[in-house]
Amino acid sequence: MLIGAHVSPAGGLYKAVERGAELGCRSIQIFNQSPRMWKPTAHTEEDFARMREALDASDVDAVLIHAVYLLNCGSDDPEITEKSLASLIQSLRIGDGIGAAGVVLHPGSAKTGPVAPAIERAGAVFTRALAETDTCPLLLEDTAGTGGTLGRSFAELRDLIDAGGNDPRLGVCLDSCHLFASGYDMRSAAALTAVLDDFDATVGAERLGGLHVNDSQTAFGANRDRHADLGQGEIGVEGCAAFLSEPRFDGLACVLETPGPDRKGATKADVDYAWELRAMGQAARAA
Repeated sequence: MLIGAHVSPAGGLYKAVERGAELGCRSIQIFNQSPRMWKPTAHTEEDFARMREALDASDVDAVLIHAVYLLNCGSDDPEITEKSLASLIQSLRIGDGIGAAGVVLHPGSAKTGPVAPAIERAGAVFTRALAETDTCPLLLEDTAGTGGTLGRSFAELRDLIDAGGNDPRLGVCLDSCHLFASGYDMRSAAALTAVLDDFDATVGAERLGGLHVNDSQTAFGANRDRHADLGQGEIGVEGCAAFLSEPRFDGLACVLETPGPDRKGATKADVDYAWELRAMGQAARAA
């Protein structure tokens, strides 16, 4: 498993690699621009080359790009749809340029409207964005189920992939906090096994392209997206250890999006603790 953390690319994309290496990361996740603004950052081919060189010289083996929070690919507002499409294409092109393992996307929201048409609208955006880019996968993140968010169940993720034409570049990024909040119990290795069997049967294990590991501040099935530091929430030490030691996750980027002690994100101590939890979970599975 490629355990890592979300880091800042301030000062240049390659700086994110340096920051990840300082934390002991095997993977990193970045925003390719301000996550709360539509205006893109003007990255160049030189920026991409410097990023690739930094990766080659480091122990960081995978990069995920998180798409802008403003995107709503399921919107019924044509202006929002076109802005979402343009921003998604930009993220995927940067992913192509740096060899990213995927662009992670919150699939969108139906808001107060019906879900099925929103899924079809989102699928149309995915199709157009993938047609305009080359190789970088698009990873749909499961959601906690707040409001009209899309992707709150494996069935909805499957519907979103179908709406996107079953493109082979369409995949999934599973978030442990979101899974738990949306009603998938993974507080033990046995419970997680059942959840992943369900995922494989519904979506397909081959679609899994990335992971977010976070504990949950809110209770099981609460449908609220509130991340907690590992072992400090409702999933608990055993559940986080089970997630981090799951054999089917080997080789995948597994990124911490935890608050950290100062609410500024994961620290080296948090990444080190994730590796400890992985070892703990492996020992428990072998016992």
